[in-house]
Amino acid sequence: MEDQAAERTPLTKEDFEALARFRFGIRSYLRFSEEAVRAAGLTPQQYQLLLALKGFPGRDWATVRELADRLMLRHHSVVELVSRAQGQGLVRRGAHPSDGRAVRVMLTREGERVLGRLSALHRDELRRMDTALLPPTWHGASPAAKGDPSS
Repeated sequence: MEDQAAERTPLTKEDFEALARFRFGIRSYLRFSEEAVRAAGLTPQQYQLLLALKGFPGRDWATVRELADRLMLRHHSVVELVSRAQGQGLVRRGAHPSDGRAVRVMLTREGERVLGRLSALHRDELRRMDTALLPPTWHGASPAAKGDPSS
């Protein structure tokens, strides 16, 4: 159904320009992030791990399984990532409060410090980019706008 809807509402030249501009904004931000994180001695994956921990909804820790879901990585890859971050003193493992089979992962004081500095840089870069990361405004009419009852 989605493919049929796309065929009924072709993109305009302005739509393609907006998509290209948005994609360029995303890539520019990711390039900035990779460079800033590497300059701080971390890998982009380590920064994402720290951010996932600090930003986990409702608590300041997460299980490896939860981190795997958030980072879209396999369980064993997150175990290795956590081990490397623990070796750098950025995270620590602890007992899960209610599940003896699971391990919770938490930021250390050093992890908090590094994450705070890097996240402030990221926030400032997003502010600088202003509208570059706003989703495109579509010029072509959507199926709903044309009165298509299947949309």
